[in-house]
Amino acid sequence: MAGPEWVPQSCTLPTAERPLRVAEWDTLFAERLRRVTRTSPQLVRLELADGPEVEDRVQDLAERESGCCSFFAFTVTAHSGTVTLDAAVGPAHEQVLEALAARAEATRGDVS
Repeated sequence: MAGPEWVPQSCTLPTAERPLRVAEWDTLFAERLRRVTRTSPQLVRLELADGPEVEDRVQDLAERESGCCSFFAFTVTAHSGTVTLDAAVGPAHEQVLEALAARAEATRGDVS
C-alpha cells in the first residue's frame, strides 16, 4: 500500500484522498494491531486490541473502504478485548489483499 501501483482501477476513491486513507489504516495498525493471519490468499484476519470506540472506528473505516473498493468484503466482530477485522476478496484482487496485510504488518505497533 505504499504507492499507486497496487491500487486497482476499480477503486473509486479520488487519488488525492488515497494518502489520507492509507494514513488512517496506518494509524489504526500502529495503535491497535496485535496479529495478522493469512487464512487463505483471499482472506486475511486482523486482530486489534479493543478500547474505547475501537469497534466503531474499525467498522467506519471498513465501510468507507468497501464503499470505494467494492471488491472488499469486511466483517468486524468484537469479543473478549479483541476487535477482529476479516478482509476478503475474490481471486482477481488477491494482490491488493496481500498489500493490505503487508502494510498492516509493517506498521504494527507494540500492542500487547
